[in-house]
Formats: sequence, C-alpha cells, structure tokens
Amino acid sequence: MKKVAFFVTGNIHKFNEARKILAEYNVATAMLNLEAMEIQDDNLEKIAKASATDAAKKSNLPVFVEDAGLFVKALNGFPGPYSSYVYRTLGTKGILKLMQNEKKRDAYFLSVVAFSNPQEPLEPKCFHGKVEGKIGYEERGKQGFGFDPIFQPYGGNSKTFAEMTTQEKNKYSHRAQALQKFARWYRLHA
Repeated sequence: MKKVAFFVTGNIHKFNEARKILAEYNVATAMLNLEAMEIQDDNLEKIAKASATDAAKKSNLPVFVEDAGLFVKALNGFPGPYSSYVYRTLGTKGILKLMQNEKKRDAYFLSVVAFSNPQEPLEPKCFHGKVEGKIGYEERGKQGFGFDPIFQPYGGNSKTFAEMTTQEKNKYSHRAQALQKFARWYRLHA
C-alpha cells in the first residue's frame, strides 16, 4: 500500500521537487498550505523542528517541513538561515554585489527536513542534506527558484541549479539528499 506524506509548504517549486523524489520511494506527497510558526534562529534544525511541531498541532496530521539556507563562506555563512528573507529583500543581485570583489566564492546549501506526528509526543525527526559549490559571477538559467541562478554545485559541469532540469538538480541537491533520507525512514517507520 502506498504511503502518503503531508508536506507543509507554500512553495510549489519545493513541493514539485519533493513529490518527484518521494515518488521514487513509493510515497505520495500531499501539499498542506498552512501557516506554520517560523522562529528566528541561527540553527536550521531548530527552525525546522519548531515549524514541524507547530504544523502537526495545527493540522492534527503527521507532517514534514523543509527549511534550507545558502551559506557563503566569504560572507561568514551569510545569508544562512535567513536566506528566504535575504532573497526577498536583496535577491540574487544583492548577493552578487556583496561578492563582486571576492575571489574565493565557495558556498553550500544546507537542507533540513523535519517530521512531526501529533499522536507521538516525541521531538521531530530530522534529516539533513548538503551540497558544496560556489557562487557564480552572474545569474544564469531560468529553472528552479531562489538563489538557484547563482549557485554552481561542484560536479555539475559548471551549470547553475537554474540551468538544470529538476531531474539534474536532484542528483546534486541538498533538498534531494534530505528528502531521500526522509523517504527511506518514512517507508519503514510511518
């Protein structure tokens, strides 16, 4: 029997990526668009756990959330857990401007998937994914979302995430790694 996972997100791009990955593990994905609390913290796992716990209580369903951040080494890890806000306010052009005189352009994306079941008072279960890469010198590509046009994963033939199809991106993606770990666990434990 096929399992169903409830993904709390308002981001259709994240949902589509998750749906494709979880389908490979025979897990159907339903999108729940509800306002889950998002705390401000320097730790992605704490943010994801708080959101998952709140969403499970509000929906009374076993749910998962995903939180991710872009960590630029030359900027001391900025924007990190504040990536969504920084993207909305500065965008990719703002990050490129901050990086304009930087030679060392190493960066990484980190993803945390947190699962919470309101029937089990346990702390949410977390799954992590990380992809190393670098910040390009210009925006390239029309696929994906967020900082995808300026992030080039190592091993990705110098393509940005925005130049890759969803299938290509999922070979490298931090989100794909975390979701794959979640899907393997979910099939056995949910």
